[in-house]
Amino acid sequence: MALPLMADILERLTSWHADWSGLRVAVLGLGVTGFAAADTLAELGADVLVVASTPDEERAKLLPVIGARLVQPSDTEIPPELVDHRPEVLIASPGYHPDHALLLWAASNGISVWGDIELAWRLRDKVGTPAEWILVTGTNGKTTTVQLTASMLAAAGHRVAPCGNIGVPVLDAIRDPEGWDALVVELSSYQLHHLPTRGPGALMPWASVCLNVADDHLDWHGSAAAYRAAKATVYANTHTACVYNKADAATRIMVENADVQEGARAIGFDLGVPGPSDFGIVDGILCDRAFLAERQQQALEITTLADLAAAGLDAPHIVANILAASALARSFDVSPADIRTALADFSLDAHRIEIITVVDDVRWVDDSKATNPHAADASLRAFDSVVWLVGGLLKGVDIDDLVASHVPRLRAAVIIGVDRSALRAAFARHAPELPVIEIDTTDSALVMPDAVSAAASFARAGDVVLLAPASASMDQFASYSERGRLFAQAVRNHLGGEAGDESARD
Repeated sequence: MALPLMADILERLTSWHADWSGLRVAVLGLGVTGFAAADTLAELGADVLVVASTPDEERAKLLPVIGARLVQPSDTEIPPELVDHRPEVLIASPGYHPDHALLLWAASNGISVWGDIELAWRLRDKVGTPAEWILVTGTNGKTTTVQLTASMLAAAGHRVAPCGNIGVPVLDAIRDPEGWDALVVELSSYQLHHLPTRGPGALMPWASVCLNVADDHLDWHGSAAAYRAAKATVYANTHTACVYNKADAATRIMVENADVQEGARAIGFDLGVPGPSDFGIVDGILCDRAFLAERQQQALEITTLADLAAAGLDAPHIVANILAASALARSFDVSPADIRTALADFSLDAHRIEIITVVDDVRWVDDSKATNPHAADASLRAFDSVVWLVGGLLKGVDIDDLVASHVPRLRAAVIIGVDRSALRAAFARHAPELPVIEIDTTDSALVMPDAVSAAASFARAGDVVLLAPASASMDQFASYSERGRLFAQAVRNHLGGEAGDESARD
């Protein structure tokens, strides 16, 4: 009798209760995602080898405990231990570029490559009836929209877990012994890159949204077209609602071209008046004209801009996120009343349009999470007169249009980070009269004190001093959160006692 081909074996591995024992697996990376993959597969009885050049020390200590092994090659080395392992499938952590030597080696040897999301989808039935998946991607606003959607479902009494790129691996969520009604999954373009759209590993989500698309991570994907193609994968096989941004034609085109399940509806959102099957705003009221029988003539009230302003949720891009989340929640039959309950209790994450303090009618705002030009654009549009702290790692993205479009609202600019030359040139080209100061220190402990001091010298009553870097943080900081924390600390130190009692949120 002929033995089954490996492709046939992998095709049948679509359940937690399938036979995974002895499957030889290599896991690339030992961050949060890599460890979750190794832990899951070891629990299933697979033979797991983790390959990580710079593994997390604590997780590395746990590998022998869970029954996995570790090899630490250089970034470009194909370790002999991996070759000897003869993996039948390779799980790639999101940070590995498509042209990484290990992925090229896998391709040349005919080894199947999965991401953690595909693995989690195959294993989603560990606890009773699998949860429905609601997928969220976009260049910006993913985490906020995931949190909003999950809070809305929870307000309606559903057991729901926000997970994925938000920080909780989907593999951890599907192993929760209590189970879930729904998972709201944040997906990065890296994770989407590895997702198949057909076959046993293809996701079939309840609902999906791409919030917006702007050039980002081009150094990883290689081109804007490849980046957008990865984002478009989010809509594949959706069976209830494909939510898209009417203000971003690229997302509409993605939905039009998506191969979805019969009966899936396209639901648009933007800040304008909604048409039938849309979410939008009429006279300051956020409305649903999609999930009601009389949508040709009527609309359901979700909330009002006044109520959102009272909760600090009225920045235009946050309102757009709320509309998108409401559409996803309404597709799951969450009532407008439950959505209002969720919004009343919702607060934005730290470093997302976070008011540090207001002193002498100058607002100091931390939007360190604006790590690309698209996010910074949305942040700047929320304010009329800005002293702008900008800069970091640009990741190959053009900054020129962002600078040009916001010159009228700028009081001054303070440039930080290593990629200062492109910003310097853009300001010289589009705003030669604008005061611009560069912070050229290489000491990360001094960057923010120097930047805050410079910004304070320009700020006037009515201004906003805004940290919206439009860049990644890893040139001078461990993360965008450290960048924001050090900014807030520098603001409080610079303003002294004046800042103490007016801080909006520590």
